[in-house]
Amino acid sequence: MFSTTSRYYDLATEVHELPDGRQVRYVSRRLLPHPEDLAQIGEHVVGPRDRLDRIAGQVFGDAEQYWRIADANRAMDPDELTAEPGRRLRITLPPGVAGGGIARG
Repeated sequence: MFSTTSRYYDLATEVHELPDGRQVRYVSRRLLPHPEDLAQIGEHVVGPRDRLDRIAGQVFGDAEQYWRIADANRAMDPDELTAEPGRRLRITLPPGVAGGGIARG
């Protein structure tokens, strides 16, 4: 249902039955991982005009991977991560992936 790079990739699909008998399919709730459980591969210092999608494009080669940076930094609102220049953002591997290299940013 979702691509392998999506944060929703491995979530189960559920069915809710409405009072009139119609069935509505939905994706189950995604719980945020604990950042300390993610393998850190680098960090990025936020610049004055940085945006999370641009950072993800630079670090991962895919702007749509911004959610990985949000997960690694415990952000419920991803825009908060780039609001203050100088902030250091953790760059990590996705949940369940161990190892590393160095992410530059």
